[in-house]
Amino acid sequence: MQINGTAYRTIWPGEDGASVEIIDQTLLPHVFEAAVLRTLDDAARAIVTMQVRGAPLIGATAAYGLWLALLADPSDEALDRAAEVLLATRPTAVNLRWAINDMLARLRPAAPDTRVAMAKARAGEICDEDVETCRSIGSHGLALIEKIAAGKQGGPVNILTHCNAGWLATVDWGTALAPIYMAFNKGIDVHVWVDETRPRNQGAALTAYELGAHGVPHRIIVDNAGGHLMQRGQVDMCIVGTDRTTASGDVANKIGTYLKALAAHDNDVPFYVALPGTTIDWTLHDGRDIPIEERGAEEVTRMAGRDGRGGVVHVDIAAPGSPAGNPAFDVTPARLVTGLITERGVCAASAEGLSGLYPEQGR
Repeated sequence: MQINGTAYRTIWPGEDGASVEIIDQTLLPHVFEAAVLRTLDDAARAIVTMQVRGAPLIGATAAYGLWLALLADPSDEALDRAAEVLLATRPTAVNLRWAINDMLARLRPAAPDTRVAMAKARAGEICDEDVETCRSIGSHGLALIEKIAAGKQGGPVNILTHCNAGWLATVDWGTALAPIYMAFNKGIDVHVWVDETRPRNQGAALTAYELGAHGVPHRIIVDNAGGHLMQRGQVDMCIVGTDRTTASGDVANKIGTYLKALAAHDNDVPFYVALPGTTIDWTLHDGRDIPIEERGAEEVTRMAGRDGRGGVVHVDIAAPGSPAGNPAFDVTPARLVTGLITERGVCAASAEGLSGLYPEQGR
C-alpha cells in the first residue's frame, strides 16, 4: 500500500542480511518510522509491545524472529527456546502458533548448518503468501460491497469497522479493509465509519491513518456510536477482522466487537468477518475456550497524543489510584455473524460452512 506515494509492506528483511525492519505502529499516526529487529528478543518485544499487531503480521514477525534466533545459534536447543519465547508473546492470535509450527516442521529435520537460509526463505514465503491471501479476501469481499451498492438508491455504501484489520495488521492489503480498498479502487462510492477502538485507539490511530493515506472517505466515531448509526439507517454493513476463529465459526476479535455484532443483529445490518484460513483454530469448537489476553492497566488509564509543539506525549486520563481491567479481546458467537470472508470464498459462520471451504481439515 502507499504512504506518501511510496509502496510499503509492514515487515521486510534488512539490507544488511542480518536484520528485519518493521513499521513501528506504536508511533502512528503521528510519526512514520521503521524499527530494526536484530535479535530474537527484539522480535518478541515488538510483538508484546505492539510495534507489530494484527494476527497475520504477528505470525510473519514470529517467523522472522526464528530466523534471527538461528543467526545467533542454529542448534536444536536454540530453536526450541526461540519457539517457546515467541509463543508466549500473545496468547490469543492463532496465526502466531501456526507460523511457528510451520517453521518448526521444516527446520527441525534440517541440519543446523542449513537452518539459517531455510528460515529466512520460509519467513519470506509466509509474507508473500499472506499478501496473496489478503488480495483474495479482498476480491471475495468486493462482491458483497458491489451487491449492496447495486441495491442502493444512490449515496455511498456505509461500512462500519472495528479496530484495525487493514494492511497495517497484515503484510499488505489487510483482511477487513481489503474489500474496501478494492471497492474504492474500482470507483465504488464507499464511506467507512471508523470505531476509535479503545483502549489503544487502533481505529482512530491506524485505520484512519491508512484509509486517509489511500484517499478512502471515512469518519472516526467513538466506540459507542455504532448502534446509534445503525438505528438511523446509516450503516449498510459491518466488516471486522479476527485474531482467532473456532472451527464452528465463533470469532475472537478486539474488545468491543461483540457489542457491534449485537447492535447489527438488532438492526438487521449484515455483519461480516474477514480472515485467512491460518486464523482458524481447528482444535477449538467453542469460543468460550479461546484464551483472552489481559493487558496492562496503563493502556486504559493513559493515552498518547501530540502536544502543541509537535511532540508525542503520554498523559494520564483516569482518576489517580483507580484500578483498571483490560481484556484485549471478546468473542462474537457464530449466530451473530452473517458470513466469513476468506481467501477461498464467503461461507456461513458454522462448522459446515468452514469445512465446505477447507475440506482437508476434516481429514
